Amino acid sequence: MTKISMKKYLLKTVLITLGSCFFMLSPLATKSVHAASDVDTLNKEIQAKRQKIKNIEKQIAERKSQINSAKAAANSLKGQITILDNHITQVELDVEATSEKLETLTLEIELLEAEVEILNENIERQKNIIGEFIRNIHTDGHKSMLEIIALYDSFSDFYSQLQYLQTIEHDLSNTAKVLSAQKKDIVKKQTAAQERKKSYLALEQQLTQKKKDLGEQVYAKEDLYVETKKSEKTYQTLLSSLKKEYQAVENEISSIEREVRKRLEAQKKLQPTDNKKLSWPVPSRYVTARFRDPTYPYRNVFEHNAIDIRAAHGTALRAASDGYVARARRCSTWRCYSYTMLIHANGISTVYGHMSKIVVAQDQFVKRGQIIGYSGGTPRTPGAGPFVTGAHLHFEVRKNGIPVNPISYLVKDW
Repeated sequence: MTKISMKKYLLKTVLITLGSCFFMLSPLATKSVHAASDVDTLNKEIQAKRQKIKNIEKQIAERKSQINSAKAAANSLKGQITILDNHITQVELDVEATSEKLETLTLEIELLEAEVEILNENIERQKNIIGEFIRNIHTDGHKSMLEIIALYDSFSDFYSQLQYLQTIEHDLSNTAKVLSAQKKDIVKKQTAAQERKKSYLALEQQLTQKKKDLGEQVYAKEDLYVETKKSEKTYQTLLSSLKKEYQAVENEISSIEREVRKRLEAQKKLQPTDNKKLSWPVPSRYVTARFRDPTYPYRNVFEHNAIDIRAAHGTALRAASDGYVARARRCSTWRCYSYTMLIHANGISTVYGHMSKIVVAQDQFVKRGQIIGYSGGTPRTPGAGPFVTGAHLHFEVRKNGIPVNPISYLVKDW
């Protein structure tokens, strides 16, 4: 074969290869165009969602500002109602924002899937080009090496062409590897997005629960209207009475703890222990009000020196640690606040409030996890006390008689 014939042969080979690849890949190219169009559309929708979320978050910030402003008037009936109403509106906005975030995340996942599809097509295209190129060049693969070399004017020409083809194959192979790596990266992002979606779903459930809690506060608000007959004077009388009752309970807990601990230590009945962590008193870990929560709606009545844990009415309450029952205050009316106080080693004591039933007696020792009673807190039920916001456990932890944040003492797992 002459040098001119060899060039024609190579040109023919390249044209056949490119023609075959184009014919074979044209449907994929069409798919890529559609996928790219989907990507643009999804990007626009995501941007629109993000802007909507920003607008909602701005409304939430404004609502928080209104709540702070209303706190100054919390000692009035109107101010108290305004705080409750603003809390409810804020949570409704939180729920809406979370829903928008979930929808945004769904679009982001669709976007990642579209990008993966495009990368898959590109990878497949590169593989086909490499394969077709090699197949066309070696159409006469049954020939011996000597016969193939004989087609060239010189061994140098053959070697140059061989290096050229190897370079092309190497470059195409590298391109496929790069695209494959990009695909893996996208898949990782997609997995991460799915995990984020689980987090958002959990957050949405939490906000839905919080909305339910605040809905119960609406019930408390209506109950407050009934109690006060929408009279500011009646409200002030009730407020004064509640403050006195709270202070009386606080003084009772403090004095009894001092006396009982002193007696137990003198009798050496409280042995120090290395286990300084407390068990959760109920299965739920959903905290409806934090320790000294600045958003607590009744801070004008008392400081919230506890955490409120969501618990259905009648949930079994278990001792957070081995201890001694220093106080078991039972109530037969809803206006009375029932609670149990346990004295533990290491200067720790725990208080369980809004109990619907107490099954232990004073001057009794209990073990960690032992049932001491059942939760209450449903408005107008025995032991719930006034101004209660719904079924829950009021859980206090005290260190050397001083209220501390229970979260710092509770174990992460049972």
